[in-house]
Amino acid sequence: MKFAPGLAGLILAASTLTLACGDAAAEDRADTAAPSAQPSLRPAATPADTVRETLLARADLGRIKGSAQAPVWVVVISDFQCPFCKRWHEETAPRIEREYGRTGRVRIAYLNFPIASHRNAQPAHELAMCGAEQGHFWPVADALFTTQSAWKGRSDVGVFFDSLARTLPLDHARLRSCVSQGSTRALVRADYDRVARLGIGSTPSFIIGSQTIIGAQPYEAFAAAIDAALASAPRDASAP
Repeated sequence: MKFAPGLAGLILAASTLTLACGDAAAEDRADTAAPSAQPSLRPAATPADTVRETLLARADLGRIKGSAQAPVWVVVISDFQCPFCKRWHEETAPRIEREYGRTGRVRIAYLNFPIASHRNAQPAHELAMCGAEQGHFWPVADALFTTQSAWKGRSDVGVFFDSLARTLPLDHARLRSCVSQGSTRALVRADYDRVARLGIGSTPSFIIGSQTIIGAQPYEAFAAAIDAALASAPRDASAP
């Protein structure tokens, strides 16, 4: 199946990512169904609508890294306040990037899944996606995980995040506007809803080819899943 663009999830228009989920498949069929012959009753798009959609499209693509020709996707379902997500991000992800990402064999994509009991997870995810809008999702993600113990229990987390952002190569006025207006909130929510529909309820979780891995498993578990996906991947990763 292909992820639908925009708020339905990642913009993976040329991918062959397969998820074993009937609801998601039905959603894709609806996305690709022929348009209705009835005239549209939607109001005409305004310039503000166009700006918002462009921002969301940039943010959507900004949480993807790796070669566009990579035959296998590693989809990371994570929560910035989750200690096990932090462990995986800092210990296992760099090795996957080194062994498979830099060699052009995998692309890595991040799906936001802020757990409700984590009081500061939602604003952390919105911050990261505002960073993604500027093409800096991964540096923001690194900073959030590195400083997790410093912000996870704060009541003034917005102040902390604003200070943290200033240590990164970002347009700070643009980032502050994105965060204060909640510009990426709907995108984070759409990620959460899609993951929930897949029946995944914990973090970190991962989708690699046809396999789902739950938890911060050892590197070897990911290598085995990636190798299996590579063995069954078509030569042309953009083939339908």
